[in-house]
Amino acid sequence: MEAALNAQINAELWSAYLYLSMSMHFENASYNGTANWFRVQFKEEQAHATILMNYVNAHDGKVTLMPIAEVPTQWESIADAFKHTLEHEKKVTSLINDLYTLAVEENDYASQSMLKWFIDEQVEEEETARNFIDDLKKIGDHGYGLYMFDKELAARVYVTPTPLAGKE
Repeated sequence: MEAALNAQINAELWSAYLYLSMSMHFENASYNGTANWFRVQFKEEQAHATILMNYVNAHDGKVTLMPIAEVPTQWESIADAFKHTLEHEKKVTSLINDLYTLAVEENDYASQSMLKWFIDEQVEEEETARNFIDDLKKIGDHGYGLYMFDKELAARVYVTPTPLAGKE
């Protein structure tokens, strides 16, 4: 279980790096609201890794950080980035589900309990990306629509995930 959790920590840090790359791409393209949304997503993924690291350490395990693989650095459009986000989040959901299956197989009730939060979080992550993709389909290439969508994303603020409250 510890090895699998360490692999997930690395996956969460890779996710953070991916979203930071998306943030920088859209900041350079003057979509500052979209850049903000991905910057907050970057912080969320770092928090997810921290939750897992705290969990491993609390159970007398050893966190082993691994190199982070290269991430993409360009997207054709905001819609393309959110399609990429949805596909990525589906992959993360699969990884979390595999972790949960392992916890069940090992009768690791504590890990099952902790992973339940991640399972619920992934439902939200996928739904958000799907909703944005749907919105962007309606907007199409309409400049004012993209402007308003970008402005809406600028309002997103980082909120510490519940399992981390008081442990950052």
